Amino acid sequence: MRIIDHTGQAQERWPPGVVTRMCISAETGAEHLCVFEQWCDPGCGAPAHLHTVEEVLTVLAGHAEIWTGDERATVPTGQSVIVPVGHQHGFRNTGETVLHIRAILAASMFGPVTTRDETAGAIPKLSAILGVYSSPS
Repeated sequence: MRIIDHTGQAQERWPPGVVTRMCISAETGAEHLCVFEQWCDPGCGAPAHLHTVEEVLTVLAGHAEIWTGDERATVPTGQSVIVPVGHQHGFRNTGETVLHIRAILAASMFGPVTTRDETAGAIPKLSAILGVYSSPS
């Protein structure tokens, strides 16, 4: 059994207004899962992007607008959204307090991840886990 102490894990700022902590990944010994948490300032979140694996987004605190394809929903604390493989999706904090969200992906490492926002830019540690962020063709 491997125990991972999340309190000692580094937090990284990406994108602006968002703090990310990678909790579980190939780096911590996972073979089929990636779990990370993000704390987003009001108005901030993840730009539209897609993955080659299924993802679950769970709102742990606050309110998020989450979109997948053409569907949009306001998701409060305690609710999750399942994002199908290959669907453009993203989220943003629509509340007045910090949004705390957990993402669970069905792979410990994968890529590439693409986003419409050319300014998103992956930070080095996250890019090793999530793939390179780039504009879709």
